[in-house]
Amino acid sequence: MNSFLSRIERLVGSLLVGTLFVMVALTFVDVVGRRFFDQPVYGAHDLTEHLMALIVFAGLPVLTARREHLSIDLFDTWLLQPRFALWHRVVNLLVAATLAVISVEFWTAAQEAAEIKEVSQALNIPRGWAYYFISATSALAAVAALFVRNPVRAAHGTTAPQEVTT
Repeated sequence: MNSFLSRIERLVGSLLVGTLFVMVALTFVDVVGRRFFDQPVYGAHDLTEHLMALIVFAGLPVLTARREHLSIDLFDTWLLQPRFALWHRVVNLLVAATLAVISVEFWTAAQEAAEIKEVSQALNIPRGWAYYFISATSALAAVAALFVRNPVRAAHGTTAPQEVTT
């Protein structure tokens, strides 16, 4: 199972790198076109918007499973004591609940977008698929939040830290 998850992480990582490369190349070409030829790339804003959604939400389940969200470690010495293990579980439940709400809201938005045939402004890219994607990855992240490693046990050496391979 662990090797399966590692392969999924590598696949998602490759997708993210490829998407980021396309977004950077598109922005570069768009800026050069604007600056030197007075010809921006038509629909660059639409494409960048959709690519950004892919980057952010494709990585969300992996980020959540690895417990690599942005955090402030100012109080780690105090909060990583074993007596706060329950508090960390409650925080994980709150994160999972928040992500579940995001998932449900985007699922509703996706259904509405499909119903009214919502599209992007310049290229008429349908928005429903992006909202369904955000909903699905938020749901996966919510499930991952329920199973993340407890930082208290990891900090005190009672569990081996997860090996991260990319």
